[in-house]
Amino acid sequence: MPFDVPRDPRAADLRPTPEPPRPQPRSRRWRLARAVSVPVLLAALVTAGSPGWGLYRIRQGDTLSEIAARYHTTVARLVQVNRLPGNGDVIIEGRSLKVPAGSSGARRTTSARHRVVPGDTLSEIAHRYGVSAESVARANHLPRSLVVRLGQTLVIPGVRRSSSSSNTFAGRTYASSVVSAASRNRATLARRHLPSQSQVRSLIVRKARANGVDPALALAISWQEAGWQMHHVSVANAIGAMQVIPSTGEWISGVVGRRLDLLDPSDNVTAGVVLLRILTQQAGERTAVAAYYQGLRSVRHNGMYADTKRYVSNVMYLKHRFD
Repeated sequence: MPFDVPRDPRAADLRPTPEPPRPQPRSRRWRLARAVSVPVLLAALVTAGSPGWGLYRIRQGDTLSEIAARYHTTVARLVQVNRLPGNGDVIIEGRSLKVPAGSSGARRTTSARHRVVPGDTLSEIAHRYGVSAESVARANHLPRSLVVRLGQTLVIPGVRRSSSSSNTFAGRTYASSVVSAASRNRATLARRHLPSQSQVRSLIVRKARANGVDPALALAISWQEAGWQMHHVSVANAIGAMQVIPSTGEWISGVVGRRLDLLDPSDNVTAGVVLLRILTQQAGERTAVAAYYQGLRSVRHNGMYADTKRYVSNVMYLKHRFD
């Protein structure tokens, strides 16, 4: 395994000591976390990871834009990785393309429904579900302008979903306890009245400004991670709009000096924004984005993996759009 902490790529973990200290009261641990140098703690924080690249055999009727949307990447990236001629206008049936490898769990293709909310555009909706804008437009007989109406319910064809029994995420298999905790958190959020995308967007902007973080960068991270939506919980138990796992939330709680509830939208955004603030202070913007995904220690020791570079490229593109 290429990562420093193989059990959970988003876990905040401290270096082991020869003799573990006696358990401290929670409030005492928070004070200690604030007293210890942040860079020392941060060096062991691993936030995310995913496998590299796989192969996709081109089928009749495929377009590069649809393949890119399906695998959550860009046409430009596929052209670069596969050394395609021109802009990738011509792809040949039967040939294989390198594509980002997804979860190793069983997957199926189905349709979803999406209700258009303020701020939605067709391209952003398609990106969120990993499909092409063209396929959504065709399925819903949209006008040539490709404008979507507020309140309109769109059919999203060709959505790829992991089977409910899958316990893999980012190429790793997780213990049943982690998967069960994720299921409980997912069910809890499903019962709650959660803010809309536009409300989450406003919350991210407000929290980013309060913590000295570029709002466009925080928005780009959250969009890449969860599409500005709170109900998402990965099988690795990464929670909410900022996709923060409980151990990272515990560590950030020590930094801010109070208990953060990752199921609460405000606290979830706070955790992600504070982590992003610390990473940008320690490593600069592009490395901070990579560290949010791969983990700072891993980035410093191993450099950015291919999928991390793709993640950074996507986030920086989104940041430019949100500026």
